[in-house]
Amino acid sequence: MRRWGTALAALTLAGAGMAATAGTAGAATTSRTAKAAAEACATRWGSVDRTAQASDHKPLADIRAGRHECYDRLVFDVKGGTTAEPTGYRVGYVDAMYQDGSGDPIAVGGGAILEIRVAATSYDTGTGAETYPGRAGKPLPGVDVTGYRTFKDTRYGASFEGETQIGLGVRARLPFRVFQSGDHLIVDVAHSWDTAR
Repeated sequence: MRRWGTALAALTLAGAGMAATAGTAGAATTSRTAKAAAEACATRWGSVDRTAQASDHKPLADIRAGRHECYDRLVFDVKGGTTAEPTGYRVGYVDAMYQDGSGDPIAVGGGAILEIRVAATSYDTGTGAETYPGRAGKPLPGVDVTGYRTFKDTRYGASFEGETQIGLGVRARLPFRVFQSGDHLIVDVAHSWDTAR
């Protein structure tokens, strides 16, 4: 009977040792996965203002948002925009947002406000017909950022003197980038500084 008890105790200790080893291996794998994910998200974006001169003012067709592993994305669809004839923009953090033209304050939720000015009007400059249905101080039509890691709010400012003004509420003052691909002007805001260095 004593031999069975000794054998059973030995098996129990061996099993516990294997479980502890498996737990350590699992933690190491999780750590490696987290490190690999952080390295995959590494960028050098920074948070200083970005600008580009407009070659022309074309109508704004749509604004949409998307979620990605390392960042949240806002895309401006500009009718007739091309990479060869870039869409102008000014993008930067502001302490408060004021509507172009009137100067009225516009409340934007989140920990920081990224103001985006795109050299694309929300109307056709030839006919005056509306091309994008934004309304001052209201969320962007069709853009729902509920559940996004970085984006917290969107607000339409105005379309004034050839520019459309947007307020993007983000979780904090985080690194961002701006670039154009065909008729899309793209603004990406990283999920954190740790993964965007």
